[in-house]
Amino acid sequence: MADEDYNDYEAADVGYEEEPVEPEIEEEVGAEEDVNDVPVDTLGGADKEPAGDDRPSGKPRKTSKYMTKYERARILGTRALQISMNAPVMVELEGETDPLEIAMKELRERKIPFTIRRYLPDGSYEDWGVDELIVEDSWKRQVGGD
Repeated sequence: MADEDYNDYEAADVGYEEEPVEPEIEEEVGAEEDVNDVPVDTLGGADKEPAGDDRPSGKPRKTSKYMTKYERARILGTRALQISMNAPVMVELEGETDPLEIAMKELRERKIPFTIRRYLPDGSYEDWGVDELIVEDSWKRQVGGD
């Protein structure tokens, strides 16, 4: 079978040359429903509170008020990366040029604009601002402070 015969066979039997016809949708009179007519509660709109967020109701927090070393490391690393990519610095600089030192200074002065989300075993979570948490003085040993 020659190539010309194969192409004729393919085009004739399979029908690749024409686009498939889309089926017509029949609409009933009065059956037209607008999404805006549906109440916001059924759409899961912004008026609903997140299911796992336990803070807006004013419940006391379950987790510790101390920042863990893992949270501290992630915050400092993330903030140092932002600073190295020309993010605005939240503290007055006194000759610091190292992004990690600047991030440590921001953490010391509680100026880092981050929120830490701690997930709990039941699937809920607690949000803590960096300014709310108590941070250990371990940076003094690292930077060589007092």
